[in-house]
Formats: sequence, C-alpha cells, structure tokens
Amino acid sequence: MSERIDVSIEHKHAPQEDGARPHPNTCPRCGSHYRDDELAAHLNVCPHCGHHFPVHAHERIRQLTDEGSFVEEAAELRSDDPLGFYDLRPYTERLAEAELSTGLGEAMVIGRAAIEEEPCQLALMEFGFMGGSMGRVVGEKFARACESAAERRVPLVSVTTTGGARMQEGILSLMQLPKTVCAVEDLHDAGGTLISVMAHPTTAGVLASFASLGDVIVAEPAALLSFTGPRVVQQTTREKLPDDFGLAESNLRHGHVDAIVPRSELRPTVARLLRLFADGR
Repeated sequence: MSERIDVSIEHKHAPQEDGARPHPNTCPRCGSHYRDDELAAHLNVCPHCGHHFPVHAHERIRQLTDEGSFVEEAAELRSDDPLGFYDLRPYTERLAEAELSTGLGEAMVIGRAAIEEEPCQLALMEFGFMGGSMGRVVGEKFARACESAAERRVPLVSVTTTGGARMQEGILSLMQLPKTVCAVEDLHDAGGTLISVMAHPTTAGVLASFASLGDVIVAEPAALLSFTGPRVVQQTTREKLPDDFGLAESNLRHGHVDAIVPRSELRPTVARLLRLFADGR
C-alpha cells in the first residue's frame, strides 16, 4: 500500500465541505470578522493574528505612495489573442471578464510615483486579473518600467503577486521570462536599482525571472514564494515537506530574500531603500 502524503499546507484554509464560502473579510487564520472600513484602517492586515489579506493594485498604490504622486503609464496596452486560444471559454472572454472585475486593463500597473518624497518607478501586479499571470503585455509593461526608471535615474519598485506565466499565450508568455530578465540587466547596466517586494503568492515564471533579481528583495509575512506549490512538490517527491515550505520565512532562512516586512512597515522600509539608492548609486 502506498504511503499517504499529507498535503494540508495548501488546503488548511479551504472552504468548508458544505460548499459555503467564508466572507472575504473573515480572517482565514483566526476566524475574526471585519467591516470593510475596519480592515482598511489596518492596511488589510488582521490586527489579531497578523494575517495579510490580498489588496488590489490601486489600494497597494494608495498604501505605498505619496498622495497624488502616482502617474500611470502604458495604461492603454491590452492583451490580444495571438494563438486563438480556447479552453472552456475563449481567451478574449476571460480577458474581458478580468478587466470588468478588476477595473484594470492588465495584470500589471506601471507608472511614476514618490514614496516619502523619494521619486521612483512602480510596477505592481494584480492577482485578481487572471491570477496575476504574465503574458506579453505584462512583460512589455515591466520592460517599459525598467526603461523609464533608467531614463529618469530613479529606482524601480516592483510588487509581485502572481501564479506565473499565462498559459493562454503559450510559448509567447514563456518568452517574457528572458525579456524581463534582460530588461533588469539593462536597468543595472544603466546604473539603476530594482527593489523587489514579493507578496502572496509569487510563484512560477515571475519568481524565476525578474522578481528574484532585485538588488534588495523583501517579502510580506507568510507569502508563498515558490516555483511550484507544496502540494505538487509533495506528490512528485513523495516526501513530507516542512510546514513552512515555500513560505517567506523559509526563503529568508535560506537566504533567498533579504527581509520580511509587515505591510505596516513596508512604506517606510521602501522609502529608506530609495534614499540609499538615490540617483542610481
């Protein structure tokens, strides 16, 4: 008889068997309930146990940047359907649905901003847009963010939350890995800086490309930062994994990230890094 593998790490917060889905403002770790304004007042972090709820890209911009300082760039870019992809639904239909549900044209928002009066370039991902997957437009937006940061001689701050490459674009999405890696290399060649902030989850192709190339890499607490999720790894290796496999704390212990920064400390931490790397130094 084959040995049963415990895969509870990915399912410990799954919906109950009766199919009832918890309210989005219910903490999956401690079960506390919050009104929208209560959660927003704590930056979408549970004040009882510290669980970090996901935040929309626009909310992340409000939390991180000086009021009124963000100016979006390349907002007009939209994905097309290069492969005529169709699974259960056409890819174009999924894109339209993602745009309606998130209010964004793609899974990445880029633009110029200031954090504690320190100028920077931003590239933020939105998981709600098709799982924050990286297709051709996300790769192009990130490359443009690198170019803008180099031209303006300001650091680039990226915030990632993604499931990886976008399968509906096939090999074209995988080509964004070397494209974004080369964009970071060009930024570095120009004397620029990349500050990488990894939120939950940052996985697969994005983790394997630009997200891991920051001059400084910080992560939010308990964020999953792994090329492949623990359930798949356990089923493949048939080995019991540590409880914190792939989490930010494990990555810090193994030197893959430089610091774990709670959301309440993220803005002053990034501002301090911007001051350290001012003028491309």
